[in-house]
Amino acid sequence: MSLLSRNGIWHYRFKFHGKPYRRTTGLDATEQNKRAAQVKENEHFQRLKDGQKPSHEIVVREFSDAAKRFLGWAETKYRKHPNSYKRIKTSFASALDFFENKTVSMLDESEIESYKSRRIDEHEVRDITLRHDLHALSVFFSYAIKQHWTRENPLRSVEIPSDKEAVRMHILTAAEEKLYFERAAAADLDLHDLGRLMLLQGLRPEEVTSLAKRDVDRDLGQLQIVQGKTPAARRTLTLTTESRRILAARMEGDSSWVFPARRNPEKHVDRLNNAHDRLCRLAKADGISFDFVLYDLRHTFATRRATATLGDRFDLASLAAILGHNSLRMIQKYVHPTAEHQRELMQRYDETLVAAEQLGLREMKRA
Repeated sequence: MSLLSRNGIWHYRFKFHGKPYRRTTGLDATEQNKRAAQVKENEHFQRLKDGQKPSHEIVVREFSDAAKRFLGWAETKYRKHPNSYKRIKTSFASALDFFENKTVSMLDESEIESYKSRRIDEHEVRDITLRHDLHALSVFFSYAIKQHWTRENPLRSVEIPSDKEAVRMHILTAAEEKLYFERAAAADLDLHDLGRLMLLQGLRPEEVTSLAKRDVDRDLGQLQIVQGKTPAARRTLTLTTESRRILAARMEGDSSWVFPARRNPEKHVDRLNNAHDRLCRLAKADGISFDFVLYDLRHTFATRRATATLGDRFDLASLAAILGHNSLRMIQKYVHPTAEHQRELMQRYDETLVAAEQLGLREMKRA
């Protein structure tokens, strides 16, 4: 039998009748705890010898301590998906504030419902944010069960907003667009230029902030996204006239980056998100409501192009390629045909049928 230190916790492993057994003790991997860890190991072994099913002793952990360990694990777990970790970490800011000194094993669905009520009533979060918060807690409790901090995941009995309920996007009107960018130009040129490139090209914010000057071909009027996480995300885009003007101005200077203020694209996105939030707060003080997030500029581009697609001037596959999506399924959320769009489409279809019928009649007459 032997003890192992993994992620700062004593674990043990041994074989009994040729079958391997592994388990965490839940104790910090210190010399002070080593004896207690060995006792747990011996108890497990003795229960097997006595023909009894090993019991899992619950390790008492305060939420604040458990959350710290969980976030350390999550950072490693999602190292290939840093945005997933970032979302979990963001959600845990409010969870830590609410559950801080409570014992993990004592948290049940009533506690989670109280947390939900606080997020909805006091913090006034949207369904999409609440969904992220509750899913982060669910991942935490799954991890906590494995660490023997609790026996059950209380989220199983809690209603979580569905994908349909949680989907939110705000499509800017022409008036909102004009007023927002007037204020952005005066407040923060980086925010203005990032927002315009998102709206004009359908770019993700991190795709804009990670642009190197070598990625811009001013002669061909093209832009290359070379750091996408999927083959579809790595793409070449044709620049609009305004995009060319913005990028030409930003090509000046010695830096090799289009947005040189931050070498870390994710940190730069965070800064610009904060700049956007600050602009919205100042606008609200002036009686102007900008009820959208920075990412809605990409949604606005996609929805405007999808609407144009309904007029047969553009196809959805091309839109998916421009946005860097792997499939058309992701595009469907941007397609919201109005009654007028449907009438226009059917009128065009009817005109095609009538033209084909008339052509057929003329050919019959000539025959």
